[in-house]
Amino acid sequence: MNKIQCEILGLSSSPATGGAYAILLKEMNSSRRLPIIIGAFEAQAIALEIEGINPPRPLTHDLLKQVIDTLGGSVKEVIIDELRENTFFAKIILEVSALTYEIDSRPSDAIAIAVRTKAPIFVVENVMEAAAFLPTTEQGKDTEDELPGEGFFNANSKEAQIASLQTKLREAIESEEYERAAKLRDDIQKLTNQN
Repeated sequence: MNKIQCEILGLSSSPATGGAYAILLKEMNSSRRLPIIIGAFEAQAIALEIEGINPPRPLTHDLLKQVIDTLGGSVKEVIIDELRENTFFAKIILEVSALTYEIDSRPSDAIAIAVRTKAPIFVVENVMEAAAFLPTTEQGKDTEDELPGEGFFNANSKEAQIASLQTKLREAIESEEYERAAKLRDDIQKLTNQN
């Protein structure tokens, strides 16, 4: 199995996807990109970890990482290994007590675990061939470092800031800090109006 290491290039929210998000993976030693549609919860889980934001209570992926750590295991890698009927499939490669396990997973969950455990993300070559694309160049200018399409954002963009503020807003409401919540709401509205 020929696998290619990838990194997260960005996340996308688009009204055209009906509330879904897309994560864009970039091949480490090439400019090929692989977009994968993921759910809002998984997109938020990935964005929060990339931003270094700790929720007041562990999210599902944080809980899984704690269980793996408590059992003395480690995530060696995650592999997006199949594309069937426009659906991606992945595996989390887990090592516990010198035994290796392959755990079936949705790519979004595997990536959310990978960012928490600092595990490398791989994509099998035939999946890259089937679904990846090369960025276009415009008037001789290479757009390799730019995110394609409308709605894509990186971890430091306005969308990521809004997601971070929304998490803080929920925390403020839960702890009944209503003045802080009102300020956060205003900050979110300002950022939203700038878009």
